[in-house]
Amino acid sequence: MTSNDEYVLQLLQERGFLTAEQIESARQSMRAENETTLDVLVAGGVIDEDSVLGTVADQFGLKYCHVNPEAISQDVTKEIPADIAKKYGVVPVMADDYAITVALSDPMGYDAIDSLRYVLHGRDVEAVVSPKAEVAAAMAKLYAQDEPADVQTRGDDDFGSGDEKGDDAPVVKLATMLITNGIKMKASDIHLEPMEKEFRVRYRIDGALRKMDSPPKRLQGAIISRIKIMSKMKISEKRIPQDGRIQITVNGRDLDLRVNSVPTNHGESIVMRVLDKSNLNLGLPQLGFLSDDQTTFERLIKLPDGVVLVTGPTGSGKTTTLYACLGQINKPDKKLITVEDPVEYQMSGINQVQVNKDVGLDFSAALRSILRQAPNIVMIGEIRDAETADIAMEAALTGHLVFSTLHTNDAPSAVTRLLDIGVKPFLVASALRAAMAQRLVRAICEKCREPYTPTERELKMLGAISKTIPETMYHGAGCDKCGGSGYKGRKGIFEIFKVDDSIQRLIFDHAPATLLRQRAREMGMRTLREDGMLKVASGMTSLSEILRVTMGDAD
Repeated sequence: MTSNDEYVLQLLQERGFLTAEQIESARQSMRAENETTLDVLVAGGVIDEDSVLGTVADQFGLKYCHVNPEAISQDVTKEIPADIAKKYGVVPVMADDYAITVALSDPMGYDAIDSLRYVLHGRDVEAVVSPKAEVAAAMAKLYAQDEPADVQTRGDDDFGSGDEKGDDAPVVKLATMLITNGIKMKASDIHLEPMEKEFRVRYRIDGALRKMDSPPKRLQGAIISRIKIMSKMKISEKRIPQDGRIQITVNGRDLDLRVNSVPTNHGESIVMRVLDKSNLNLGLPQLGFLSDDQTTFERLIKLPDGVVLVTGPTGSGKTTTLYACLGQINKPDKKLITVEDPVEYQMSGINQVQVNKDVGLDFSAALRSILRQAPNIVMIGEIRDAETADIAMEAALTGHLVFSTLHTNDAPSAVTRLLDIGVKPFLVASALRAAMAQRLVRAICEKCREPYTPTERELKMLGAISKTIPETMYHGAGCDKCGGSGYKGRKGIFEIFKVDDSIQRLIFDHAPATLLRQRAREMGMRTLREDGMLKVASGMTSLSEILRVTMGDAD
């Protein structure tokens, strides 16, 4: 009945026309080889063809109407030759100086419409949906006397007729293409954004959004519905945000996409975050540590107990860093348990717990339970409240090594944040071993990397560190490999705040973050900007990148 019956069945079930039991019963009743589940349901009177086609047409923003060949003039019929009409399964029902309106029986036959525009020399084609029998009857009557016209279609065999099955259906192919293209371009996020007059597609590549060619606005509803079905969301629910997940294999790589939908003025906005399991193979050297920071951090993650925090805004690579830590210390003689919302990557040898608030399994409840599992090392996806923080601190004091994340701008502010959410100063001082702030900066493209001499203004912005860097710095000129941006890939810059006796005393005294920061710098802490400037000097990134992602350091 349509070019993707499974998609339609899910749509009808979501809209309340069918139940899962009715669909399964129809599947069991199929006898003929070319019979579909929809055919069985319609033939059995469970649902009528008008309801099926009307629902799908509405979903795709098309009109559903009946075709009366008596009301179609010969002038309109002549707009499309008989062989073209029969090839694409359409009949013309209306025409004016600007467009031809055709009736077709498959609401998902987008390839047919696009092909018609091509073979009709760019003439605009609009579509309405009508019952298959009516389209066939109208075609037989309107073209009864016509012989096939001699029309040059210029290789239109390359276009589909709308009869593709399964994953070859146009809307399915287009939705899949949007995802696979983003993955091939190494996008970290895929954004599908309904605007007033366009359906905008953007990929976040190396932290920067790039606008792509947009699909036709009329396909917006169909593409969004397809993505929601793939991610197991409710396609009939468009009033509230939803979360879902897609598992996909591209070029032999197993990938997970974390999908979120949010209703906007012009439709549902979809963002898909690409979770690449190859990131699990990253070691600490690949994250971008300088040798001294790497030695310090390796020492911290091998401590027998205590809390180690990674801080930074969303998208700063905190989760990747934590997984790299777990990968390095995951040994047969250690028991590792994580509590995550959601579990982003499956790691062998590690017990991973998915938070489920619907059944009361939040971070604090899960953390209490897993401590009875006698783990050596615990990773908490994020400390969000006082209860979770208290349990984490107490776990550290009873012999566990705890990793987690916080949303703070710099490392010393982690202490202030813990105190603000209600953790007692003595717990923070006793349990916290270190906090590390991080940001991701774009790395200069190796293919178009070239030296340049910094200006006086740039040297002034570098401050005291300008005296220690070479006279030549580097930037990317832009090439085909980096898409003209001058950057390819990202690395981290870091700020490691270690807690010693003097810092503990300041925490006991409820000292502000400025004092903690001052003391840490006296102990040799390198700030985010200072770490970044050293990486500018090494040629890893550019000065403009460091200035973009870091704040000036307070003295």
